[in-house]
Amino acid sequence: MSAKKTALVISAHAADFVWRCGGAIALHASMGYKVTVACLSFGERGESAKLWKQPGMTLDVVKKARRTEAEKAAEALGVHDLVCLDLGDYPLELSRDDKNRLVDVIRKVQPSFMLSHSQYDPYNTDHMYATQVALECRMIAQAWGHNPGEKVLGAPQLYLFEPHQTEQMSWKPDTFLDITPVWEKKRAAIECMEGQEHLWEYYTRVAINRANHFKRNSGGQSGGRDCKYAEGFQSIFPRTVDEL
Repeated sequence: MSAKKTALVISAHAADFVWRCGGAIALHASMGYKVTVACLSFGERGESAKLWKQPGMTLDVVKKARRTEAEKAAEALGVHDLVCLDLGDYPLELSRDDKNRLVDVIRKVQPSFMLSHSQYDPYNTDHMYATQVALECRMIAQAWGHNPGEKVLGAPQLYLFEPHQTEQMSWKPDTFLDITPVWEKKRAAIECMEGQEHLWEYYTRVAINRANHFKRNSGGQSGGRDCKYAEGFQSIFPRTVDEL
């Protein structure tokens, strides 16, 4: 692990960081990492159907509810800082100024690793757009000529967390993380997302399935490590190592 104990999650919508990497957040927070979550939108238009079905619902009321859910979930996971940029969703679109705000967050956090969405998602283009933005802003944060005098970013790995329709997204995990020790924290955070209750059990099953993959790839029946809950990630950049 890097001596710089910080991490950054770039989440398209208010609940994405909970379903897809809540275990990673809680686990690293328990290890002393200061994990920042940059929430680009609240998912107020496209991911709040349960709220919109209530009579007389308004956009402001939905956004307030989703913000409250995100704040409660972040607290349950041990998030150090929840940054809500409130940029709107369906579609999610960032101006140059918006991107510069995100670059400022990246440089402030100086993450040892970053997490965001799959690079392809035809079901929800907000997700793949968020990762496109994450890659662009990571690049800008590394540029010595952008706001000269600021501390530039190093080369943090960008891990792509698991999308909802996994097989359709060209997402292939190369890293499995055992989140068993913090599963109760993730489940508590999941239950904070009351606007999307239909996903609670789905993402519990995903964690159980990935635990099986963790066990198989840690040695399987010949002595693999036991694991009850896990998360999968796909890394973007090569790793630099001294030994295998």
